[in-house]
Amino acid sequence: MSALAGRIRLMIGRGIVNLVNDAAKLQALQVELLSDEVQDGVERFQDYGITSHPHPGAEAVVVCAGGLRSHAIAIRVDDRNYRLTGLQQGEVALYDDLGNVVKLGRERLEIIGVTEVKAIAPKIIVESDDVSIGAEGGKPVARVDDLVDLSTGKIISGSEKVTAA
Repeated sequence: MSALAGRIRLMIGRGIVNLVNDAAKLQALQVELLSDEVQDGVERFQDYGITSHPHPGAEAVVVCAGGLRSHAIAIRVDDRNYRLTGLQQGEVALYDDLGNVVKLGRERLEIIGVTEVKAIAPKIIVESDDVSIGAEGGKPVARVDDLVDLSTGKIISGSEKVTAA
């Protein structure tokens, strides 16, 4: 096989992530490509605004510029052990290995935190005609300026769409 044909054949490969250096400006991986071929310092390109730190054993698609194995870059990394499944066509999600999920679903936006969800901002606005706190089907909760009969605790006027379980 000619040298050129060999370089073309080795331009794109599949590998297994062994180590991750997340301290660098561009994440660097140690990737095992062919049997007994380990590449250190493989730069990982990620989409702007989205980043992750893969576990060892994740799979990578590696491109070697000009077919030179000494200049490998990872263009995709995925981990079949944690990939979120069951999305409907057109849905999008962010997820991690613990089960935390931000899902842009067909019916609703879902944020699932396995321990807690924390929102930090100078101002948070919730605009909705129907708010359930804790779970659906709870008791009505009075809002500021709702009239409440203090002897019975019944909301006299205002929204009955804010509930708490």
